[in-house]
Amino acid sequence: MGEIHHTAIDDETLRSYLAETLPGEDMARVEKSLRDSAELRARLEDVRQNRGDAGLHTLGAIWRRGRLTCPTRQQLGSYLLDALDPDFASYLTFHLDIVACPFCQANLADLKAKSAQPAGASKSRHHRILRSSQHLLGEEGRS
Repeated sequence: MGEIHHTAIDDETLRSYLAETLPGEDMARVEKSLRDSAELRARLEDVRQNRGDAGLHTLGAIWRRGRLTCPTRQQLGSYLLDALDPDFASYLTFHLDIVACPFCQANLADLKAKSAQPAGASKSRHHRILRSSQHLLGEEGRS
C-alpha cells in the first residue's frame, strides 16, 4: 500500500523537492514518503547525483540560492509598520502574495508573532526562569 503512494512521486517532483520549490504540503508529503521508503530515498539520491544543474553556476541558480529578490528582515519589519516607500511596499506585497516566497512568509509570520507579544512578556519570562533557578544559586543568590 505504501509503495504505491511513493511511486506517485516522480523524478521531477524529487528535483523540485531538492530545489525547495514545492508548496509546503507537497514538501511534507515527499518528506514523509522519504522516511517511509528506502526505494524512494535511493531514487532521490540518483536524482541528486544526476541533476542537470549540478555544478553549474547559472545566473538563475545563483539568484535562487542567494534569494537575491528577498527583502531583509528589517525591510519586512518596516513593511509591517507600513513605513516603506509605496513602490517598494508594492514589490514586497507581490513577493509575499504572488511569488509566495516561503522564506519571506516565514520571516514575516515570525515578526508578526513577536510584535503581538505584550511588552512585558519577555520580562515576565525572565522572572519565571530566575525563580525556577534560584534554588541552584545557593544562599548568596537569594539575597
